[in-house]
Amino acid sequence: MSIDVKVPVLPESVSDATVATWHKKPGDTVRRDENLVDLETDKVVLEVPSPVDGVLESVDVEEGDVVQASDVIARVKEGAVQDEPKTEDTSTQKKSTDDSSDKSGEQKSATQPPKTTADDIDTGSAGPAARKMMKDENIDASQVEGSGRGGRITKPDVMNVANTPLEERVPMSRLRAKIADRMVEAQSTAAMLTSFNEVDLQAVMDIRSKYKDEFQKKHGIKLGLMSFFVKAATEALKQFPIINASVEDNDIVYHRQQNIGIAVATERGLVVPVLKNTDAMGLADIDKGIRDFAEKGNSGKLTMEDLQGGTFTITNGGSFGSLMSTPILNMPQSAILGMHTIKERPVVVEGEIVVRPMMYLALTYDHRIIDGKDAVLFLVTLKDMLEDPARMLLKL
Repeated sequence: MSIDVKVPVLPESVSDATVATWHKKPGDTVRRDENLVDLETDKVVLEVPSPVDGVLESVDVEEGDVVQASDVIARVKEGAVQDEPKTEDTSTQKKSTDDSSDKSGEQKSATQPPKTTADDIDTGSAGPAARKMMKDENIDASQVEGSGRGGRITKPDVMNVANTPLEERVPMSRLRAKIADRMVEAQSTAAMLTSFNEVDLQAVMDIRSKYKDEFQKKHGIKLGLMSFFVKAATEALKQFPIINASVEDNDIVYHRQQNIGIAVATERGLVVPVLKNTDAMGLADIDKGIRDFAEKGNSGKLTMEDLQGGTFTITNGGSFGSLMSTPILNMPQSAILGMHTIKERPVVVEGEIVVRPMMYLALTYDHRIIDGKDAVLFLVTLKDMLEDPARMLLKL
């Protein structure tokens, strides 16, 4: 019996999806819950699994087609799936019956190795786009030097090895197009202004150095820098609730929870998963949440729930070496904090010149509802808490 494979119910506010990548072709055996195809929406990639064991009978849509919820995209002929039988090694028998034939076979295999198929390609740590290109171009991971974080192989890395043309025209992904729309919306809608300050991170560095081993042993995760910024921002947002507000028509909406989005760069583009109610989270909870978001972002597993409900955003361009920038608002939020690279610089402390780990901070805000005074005082409060972390840990 043939079973229809349908587009699942799409997340709220998402009307359609684009067929990104088919992982099976007609005639392939499939198992129940095995991923057949990836569907790309404005924010996340959805996997569509096989509903039953059987054989993929037909594929009704191509990569790049736009589909809607409940559309039939493929059919699976239901039936028991047997494991492929192992091929018995008969080389010994063959050698005993025909030694000369065996030798000629060895010579042939030495001069003509078996053909490598796409399924045999070792793609290593490559992301989805790079993995597809490696299979198309028959390029093994051993031939590519990854330039991504942790040696991850990116599409440009594969293009360098494949000797592709100097120019390539490709349509924007759904996510990239959505990012473009939101950036233009922010520029044309909000009255954006950016204020700057700098923070001495010596106290935070000392705490991390002193307690890093004990912290990791107890919580199973490294004590990160971002968690201090999230906690400091949470306390500052409580003191200046207008920074945590948003504009809706002619109303100012004050949010009672601090839901802080953390900008994460993935191969598909920038996404901003949200830590919900950070006032109730400890440093370990924050570090674990950020780690999970990074893993899910790089594997395309972020859900719509992960990306919704943010009231304030933190972006860390410093992880890529940025010294200073003016971040763009993540609409409809009214403020975003930009972190930057840490540089040792000479500063004056109690009348003496000392070298300290310094970072520039940038707060971009919507001047329609946030006055410069509130924005500057928010930044100063954030600075004070990071330079004296006991203040935020004791909620002073």
